Amino acid sequence: MAMGFSRVLLLFYSVLLFLATLTLGADPFFQARCVNTAGNYTANSTYQNNLDNIFSQVTSLTEFNYGFHNLSSGQNPNKVNAIALCRGDTNLDNCNSCLNETVSELRQRCPLYKEVVGWSEFCMLRYANRDILGEMEVSPSACLLNTQDVTNADQFNQALENLLNNLSSQAAAEGPLRKYAADNLTAGVFQTVYTMVQCTPDLSEQECGECLTVVKNGIGNCCLGKRGCRVLRPSCFLRFESSPFFETPVPLPSPPPSPTTPPPPATGGKGNNTTRTIIIVVASVVGVVILITISICIFLRARKNWEKVETVDEIIRVESLQFDFATIRVATDNFSDANKLGQGGFGAVYKGLLPDGQEVAVKRLSTDSGQGEVEFKNEVLLVAKLQHRNLVRLLGFCLEGRERLLIYEFVPNASLDHFIFDQVKRIQLDWERRYKIIGGIARGLLYLHEDSRLRIIHRDLKASNILLDAEMIPKIADFGMARLFVRDETQGNTSRIVGTYGYMAPEYAMHGQFSVKSDVFSFGVIILEIISGQKNNCFRKGETVEDLLSYAWKNWREGTALNLIDPTLRDGSRNEMLRCIHIGLLCVQENVANRPTMATVVLMLNSFSISLPLPSQPAFFIHSNIDSDMSSSRGYNSRMSESEQSKSESIPLSMNEASITELYPR
Repeated sequence: MAMGFSRVLLLFYSVLLFLATLTLGADPFFQARCVNTAGNYTANSTYQNNLDNIFSQVTSLTEFNYGFHNLSSGQNPNKVNAIALCRGDTNLDNCNSCLNETVSELRQRCPLYKEVVGWSEFCMLRYANRDILGEMEVSPSACLLNTQDVTNADQFNQALENLLNNLSSQAAAEGPLRKYAADNLTAGVFQTVYTMVQCTPDLSEQECGECLTVVKNGIGNCCLGKRGCRVLRPSCFLRFESSPFFETPVPLPSPPPSPTTPPPPATGGKGNNTTRTIIIVVASVVGVVILITISICIFLRARKNWEKVETVDEIIRVESLQFDFATIRVATDNFSDANKLGQGGFGAVYKGLLPDGQEVAVKRLSTDSGQGEVEFKNEVLLVAKLQHRNLVRLLGFCLEGRERLLIYEFVPNASLDHFIFDQVKRIQLDWERRYKIIGGIARGLLYLHEDSRLRIIHRDLKASNILLDAEMIPKIADFGMARLFVRDETQGNTSRIVGTYGYMAPEYAMHGQFSVKSDVFSFGVIILEIISGQKNNCFRKGETVEDLLSYAWKNWREGTALNLIDPTLRDGSRNEMLRCIHIGLLCVQENVANRPTMATVVLMLNSFSISLPLPSQPAFFIHSNIDSDMSSSRGYNSRMSESEQSKSESIPLSMNEASITELYPR
């Protein structure tokens, strides 16, 4: 009898465990970043053994330690360092459960990567083959948002800003055990904002504050005006919602309880107690199984409905982006020369006026992208979702036979090069405006690199691809073209180089290797052009003509960097100008590893309390060891001619004036 009951009980528990695994599944909020620049390890190597040891430690933690764990395994060069951090309001059981799931996810999502960061609902885990303890790092990153808008954006955003400022100070001021703060604040009638911030406790108070400043800036890049958002960085993160989501933080451990008097022995027969226990256990198990079964049915039905709604929404969204060809033809006066704004490698751009009075810019693609209609629509939909104040917005597309049109917002003030390189128009750009333009370009590029749904490398960032709106706010143009035109790219190498000499990083120009640091190089060139008011291939100082990077580096070394500043900039902070020159030189360094990320650049521009490292020699300097003859033999800022192309390495160069970009799913 007892044996039979044990089998029944075991069966119930097996079913219960199975159903529980169905309902739990993977964390829907899980985000992983596999760091490409750190390299890979080989299977069954010493590094993998050390990493497996780290995973074993993470999944067998017995002490809570306020949710923070610093782990390491092995010796250099195969040493693995790891940091695990659980949310400040969770407990040991939830922390361990979250870390176990995170380890499982990272094994699947980032196999053979030496450096990885993973964020889940209640924890974060990162590991690398370098020292990471005590290092404030804001890259890579992730951003998750609630797509619903708040009802009163101004009140909500103001309350959120006030709350974040207070919580950031509180969290940063916490001791070395935990740097966490959470609270809520009323934001108008019937609206409350709930917010949480947290840093890894190995940071100093200043470092935690700086890190949280970066994540606060990330709100404007991805989720301003939304009901909820999570901005995630390796060293800190924040979350806000319009409904409660956090608990009271785990208190200090309480002293062990004093010994209690054991209860008196129970009276009554042994058989009665056993029967009663069996009934209670069986009834409990059956009840739990029934509840879980009902929950699964509800969950599966709801998920099915969500998937249907999402599919319908996507179809509706694609159709809403498609313009009628006849409408666009009328809007551009049949693509007349009078409405032509410019000519790029992929086709001409025309100004158009829609029936509702909206002005648009229409790019008429000159060649077929080689994609089918459905595939082209899907790629346009992805690019259209990339929305930021400092990006030119894609409004839609048009398909008519082999005709493919892209419809963008119209930006009235043309491009940046029309102002900074014009002797008359450059006067309109005083230092305050130029400084804001530099900051706007940096924020737009940061969004493309880290905060958008897709990781985007522009690969042809230049002054003519920076448009200025009516308020002189910069907008990056010609991003997101790779999925529409080029299908032969790998993640870090290309056999087809598209770009403009003078703005192209040396590793890209010579070897076809591109990364986010390639865009950083281009951004550095643009900074120096904005400050000097001169093109990168011919800096004129009296009778002297020199390339901009060499001139800037020489004057920096000689302590005469003020010589670089545009003479028309009579007013404005010289300290800001010199700091921007410094940042520009950091961006154009020949060594890729020495160039900062855009997250670091934005931090440098926003906070003068951050000291800047000394720059090293820029690329294409007259003594550059990459290719000292490159600028002189080919023309530093010119496209390669066909004869030159045939003499170059086996990397063909596109003659397109439009940019090609690369998108990576996040």
